[in-house]
Amino acid sequence: MEVGIEVEGLRKRFGATRALDGMSFEVRPGRVTGFVGPNGAGKSTTMRVVLGLDTPDAGRALVGGRPYRSLPEPLCRLGSLLDAGALQPSRTARDHLLWLAHTQGLPADRVARVLARVGLADAARRRAGGFSLGMRQRLGIAAALLGDPPALMLDEPFNGLDPEGIRWIRALLSSLAAEGRAVLVSSHLMSELEGVADHLVVVGRGRVVADTGVAGLLAGVAAGRVTLRTSAPAEAARALAGSGTAAVQATGPDTLTVSGLPGEAIVALLTRAGVPFAELASHRATLEEAYLELTRDSVQYRGTDAGEGAR
Repeated sequence: MEVGIEVEGLRKRFGATRALDGMSFEVRPGRVTGFVGPNGAGKSTTMRVVLGLDTPDAGRALVGGRPYRSLPEPLCRLGSLLDAGALQPSRTARDHLLWLAHTQGLPADRVARVLARVGLADAARRRAGGFSLGMRQRLGIAAALLGDPPALMLDEPFNGLDPEGIRWIRALLSSLAAEGRAVLVSSHLMSELEGVADHLVVVGRGRVVADTGVAGLLAGVAAGRVTLRTSAPAEAARALAGSGTAAVQATGPDTLTVSGLPGEAIVALLTRAGVPFAELASHRATLEEAYLELTRDSVQYRGTDAGEGAR
């Protein structure tokens, strides 16, 4: 049965702090939805409301059309990972999952299956207190999968994973979505979601900034931009600025991103000025670039320039 997650008009204050300000979005089955935003954007509070751990001042959160607390077998509807450190350190990985299975009336044979799926079969009888952060993340994901739920919600699941682990979890998330599950993944590092998220919900200051497909978002950010590689970036920037319409940004020691001019005009201006260039191509936007552009006005805590702080 397909189960999605619906968040409708959530508002929540903690004293004078407005954590959620009309948060609304939907997590649909069959795709990985990235839930992204700067620190203080409201991601963790939203997830806690979905799980019934926090009560909203207004709005509602539903799992398969029902509040999480009203679900008769919640782990069989929505699996979640909020805090990988929430473990009894003296318990083994196997015993931790057996205890969870017992509380939900789940068969004990599910434990071995999920431990194998997350790569912890050989560590099943080790105490969780001796696990690295990456291993605790894997155990938390195993707990989320224990009830074979049609929907999953994972908060920063990449934390503590080495490159192999990040590659593994990307493949896992993709496979879960391919099985028809609704998968919500919170992260503040766009590089982690690159290539795995099908859809993005970008939030800032307690509200949704963008709710969009990844492919369309990247195409929109890249539209009208050209990447230029040249051994004389300063001279190229001056030549292009002389057009009066070009916006030029240095994105590397020998790379410029140019907007406001078509490729043909860029070639003509550089040739006329005698500026050498090695490559001219349509700009390929990254998820991080798109994210930074969307959240530019939503960052709550912003540091000063390193050089400024040293003076």
